[in-house]
Amino acid sequence: QVQLVESGGGLVQPGGSLRLSCAASGFTSGDYTIAWFRQAPGKEREGVSCISSSGGRTYYADSVKGRFTISRDNAKNTGYLQMNSLKSEDTAVYYCAASRYYSVKPNFMHYWGQGTQVTVSS
Repeated sequence: QVQLVESGGGLVQPGGSLRLSCAASGFTSGDYTIAWFRQAPGKEREGVSCISSSGGRTYYADSVKGRFTISRDNAKNTGYLQMNSLKSEDTAVYYCAASRYYSVKPNFMHYWGQGTQVTVSS
């Protein structure tokens, strides 16, 4: 059974940090790009970041560049999104996904997690 399970979301004050994890099972995640998306109420799902299967290539949306860092540990079948200097506009449900393609286009994803809520508020 293929699964992607996110964890690490929560409530944090502006300027704070969170680290999201994405645990994969049921498939060889090391063969896939891992991507992170977010969706705020009333907004479209946004591709935030992705990392290639080897970890050698990374992409960040302009809105998070310099604040978020994506990484992966293929031995643990887990991807990570370190989020620093969080802003209220980062509030959203965050999803991880896996794709055979190096992409942050939702239609190119093969597997999705269930999402984890991140709320940035004082």
